[in-house]
Amino acid sequence: MQYDPIKRSLGKVFNSTPFLRRIFYRLLDLLLLRSWHIRRELKKLKKEGFLPGQIADAGSGFGQYVYYLSHKYPQSKIEGLDIKQEQVDDCNQFFSTIGRDRNVVFKYVDLTRLEKSEAWDLVLSVDVMEHIEDDRTVFKHIYKGLKPGGVLLISTPSDQGGSDVHHEHEESFIDEHVRDGYGMEEINEKLQEAGFSDIQIRYSYGGPGKISWKLSMKYPILLANISKLFLLLLPFYYLLVYPFCYLLNTADVRGKHSTGTGLIVKCKK
Repeated sequence: MQYDPIKRSLGKVFNSTPFLRRIFYRLLDLLLLRSWHIRRELKKLKKEGFLPGQIADAGSGFGQYVYYLSHKYPQSKIEGLDIKQEQVDDCNQFFSTIGRDRNVVFKYVDLTRLEKSEAWDLVLSVDVMEHIEDDRTVFKHIYKGLKPGGVLLISTPSDQGGSDVHHEHEESFIDEHVRDGYGMEEINEKLQEAGFSDIQIRYSYGGPGKISWKLSMKYPILLANISKLFLLLLPFYYLLVYPFCYLLNTADVRGKHSTGTGLIVKCKK
């Protein structure tokens, strides 16, 4: 399954102008259920009076979460950390163009070699840890980089069908994953080993989320792999499908799931 080439192709189109880039971010926020869950957790933290002055997005990718954070916390200093230099350069250029480079900077960083000490109040890690073999080292580095009382917020696939893997010999839907997903006990143990406390873990992508993911992400990508011409039909496809996905995403975010293909993890230093 070729997910990442399709993602890169769409990124090149939408990143060609600042206007299209903003639309791209908005579409990602609407379509990606993990974004719904992350925004919900950030809103809960804000209601609790948690106002981070220093923030890092560990594995910032296209920069969509940094964009959201820079709007939600306009007075905060935000760092986007990524191992792909071309994305770092691209994001720095975009945020400079839109005038948000005063409090936002993107840096090339290998998270397994991260060297920060008590630098951040909040670290975000959205669908990153499943790409990193040496995750224990990364958790320890992030712990060291957080200030006392700082929060780490993670979204990652679970071992209950994450990466669309349901059987031992089935291949991941995502080409670059080094693990198909975390078990709750596994990620809890690794975070405890790193020093984290108050570890809260819940399932995302429960029953409603799994259906929404297939309709909004899996099936369009399957069709795009057959023919890139399908990309031209995507707007019409989503006009028909997205209202159902919106209702399913709402149900997934508001519900409590006994199992799910994703995990949302929140913990403190």
